[in-house]
Amino acid sequence: MKRLIALLLAFVMMFALVACGDGANEGNGGNGGNAGGNAGNAGNADNGGNVEAPANGEDVVLPREETLYFAGQQWGAVNSWNPIGTNQNNAMAIATGVGWRETMFETLYMWNALDGKLYGLLANDDYAWNDDMTQLTCTIKDAAKWSDGTAVTAADVKRTFDVGIEIGNGTSGTYGAYIDSIEADGNKVIINAKLNDAGQPVNPLKILDFLVLQSIAQENWINTCVERNNGDATAILNDAGDDVVWSGPYTKYYSDDQKVVLVRDDNYWGQDSSMWGKLPIPKYLAHNIYADNAAGEVALKAGEVDVCQQFIGNVQNLWLEDGLPISTYYDEAPYGICLTMPTAWFNMNIPVIADNAALRRAIAMAVDYDSIIANAMTNQSPSFSDVPRSLMNPTEGEQSLYNQSEVADLQFAGNDIDGANALLDEAGLVDTDGDGWREYNGEKISLNAVCPNGWSDWQASMEIVAAAGEKIGVEITTLYPEYDIYQTVFVDPNQTEYSIFMWSPDASTPSNPWTRVNQFMGMDYIGIQNNWSGNWGQYKNEEADALIKQIPLTTDETELRRLYTELTKIYLTEVPSFSLMYRPSMFHTVNETVWTNFPADDGRNIPPADCTDGYGIAALYDLKLVG
Repeated sequence: MKRLIALLLAFVMMFALVACGDGANEGNGGNGGNAGGNAGNAGNADNGGNVEAPANGEDVVLPREETLYFAGQQWGAVNSWNPIGTNQNNAMAIATGVGWRETMFETLYMWNALDGKLYGLLANDDYAWNDDMTQLTCTIKDAAKWSDGTAVTAADVKRTFDVGIEIGNGTSGTYGAYIDSIEADGNKVIINAKLNDAGQPVNPLKILDFLVLQSIAQENWINTCVERNNGDATAILNDAGDDVVWSGPYTKYYSDDQKVVLVRDDNYWGQDSSMWGKLPIPKYLAHNIYADNAAGEVALKAGEVDVCQQFIGNVQNLWLEDGLPISTYYDEAPYGICLTMPTAWFNMNIPVIADNAALRRAIAMAVDYDSIIANAMTNQSPSFSDVPRSLMNPTEGEQSLYNQSEVADLQFAGNDIDGANALLDEAGLVDTDGDGWREYNGEKISLNAVCPNGWSDWQASMEIVAAAGEKIGVEITTLYPEYDIYQTVFVDPNQTEYSIFMWSPDASTPSNPWTRVNQFMGMDYIGIQNNWSGNWGQYKNEEADALIKQIPLTTDETELRRLYTELTKIYLTEVPSFSLMYRPSMFHTVNETVWTNFPADDGRNIPPADCTDGYGIAALYDLKLVG
């Protein structure tokens, strides 16, 4: 009934847009507006066949009925179009770090969190292990082509991996410990696992992750980029990539500090019968750059945004009270699939934090998580009383992987001020000068709690963390840098600017929950520059690391459960970080004023992945115009 009402209202709103004459082509941004000014980082038509980019100084007008508008992905101007670089800040085309955005640069396979399966993209559905899982092979599709018309090859996959190791772009930290080498044999990709001292693969799960998370770049373009930068890693990482070659269905069209636009490449190879058999429906994917979540929400309500990947408090009120043609994947709370846990990470580079597990645990115990969930999350998350904290997300499959009764005395649901104060007193972290703040080595304990500016639910969470500190005599001030600054600081393994900072561990990939556990406590990430991969607080624990390394090779379910239980004990005792909520890995709120038939809990098996990530990009082939 909700969807029927939404569609009827959408017809009314569409009629209103038409009745306003040129309304659909006026204004700034969202509603098909004129971006004005010069064309900024306009796209390059040389590689795009029929892709025509606007000239400098030319206004950009996007037909509303051909444009799918987004909010919540792009924050700030694009820095580069370089798929092997870092700090691109180019969310519509390149997922942060090693990612799975399929719009411009494609992966070998697409991951579907709904059914836990890998679907062939650049590669055929034929990946296979050898008997001892030391080698995985797959075959590139014959139809797969780059935008310059040349074939995608196994050599492209090999070069993408190799250059990542050479220049340290994140591939080394994410896969270098698990993949020894990649060979190219015609169209066959051969991935050789790194072996442990016993001759076993270090982690077959991470090789599967490579298939679905590593975007593939063209060998020839990589070599060109390396040569023009004289092999200098820093220069390669920061190359603008304006001449880049792509394999995906969209490419760069327009970019400035107000808007980013991708345009469909009508020569896209995916029209082949071995893939989608057609082009995606929208010609343009556009993202206005909003100041914060509130601005994005206003645009969504106005029908200027079609797909909104940002948190919206009390999202159900948009249709229940405001009567707008807006919907989510589920009709009822939590409205999305909770697969991840936004987490506050303690910075172990700061001595007072690293030296005092009691301080870390006390802060975590004192935080009022029910308030975060009720206010910051507007109940779009289970509580920690309903799903006690561990290393697992709230899905049934992960919750079955550890013995909850063995860790029950360590699990905390929050707002335990008395318990936190007692713990600090026992540890000798007391207030000796009577100013109300506890000291360590004669100095007041003063920390900050940090997340990106404009991420309203995260900011609300950090305020609650700071309030908990005040209740236990620990000064915690909030700090909200712009995202383009934030993303350069928290990935620095040596940074001391942020004491407690927010980031989300992995949600759903073939290697989870192992990868998430490794992100929480694994030592593979210690000292890694440009660390988008895990253990952002640089926590060190040899015992935990040894247990983590056993899991990928453990097939006995009883032993696997024991390992996860022991790791949960360590995590809840040492508290190197603490999750603040359970949360959908992506928010997926849609306005059906212009477009409809978005992914929903309707049996189509298309995940709510913002129409851009993994198998979620299948949504772009299912969309329909309203009316």
